[in-house]
Amino acid sequence: MDEVLKKEVLSMSRIAHQLTESSYQTNLSKSGDSGWAEKQRILLADMALHLLQTALTEGELSEENLKRNLFSILTISEQFIHGKGLKIFADELYSS
Repeated sequence: MDEVLKKEVLSMSRIAHQLTESSYQTNLSKSGDSGWAEKQRILLADMALHLLQTALTEGELSEENLKRNLFSILTISEQFIHGKGLKIFADELYSS
C-alpha cells in the first residue's frame, strides 16, 4: 500500500473511530439489557478500528499494541462465537 493511500485509510479510520466511540458512549445498555448485544457489536467494531490503526501506523508494528487489539477482539467475540475458547486464547497472549 503506498503512503498516500495509507494516510487516506488512516484518516477515514479516525473519523469512523470517532463515530463508533460516540455511538458506544450514547448506548446506555447494561449487561442483560435488550440492547446489550448491539452495544457489544459497536465495541467490537471500535476494537477492529484500533487494529486497523495499529496495522497501518508508520514504523515497526508494535507487538504490544497488536496483542492488546487481538485480546480485546477475541474477548468480545467470545459472546458471539460460542464454544471455541476465544477467551482462553486471548488470555494466552499475555501468559508468557
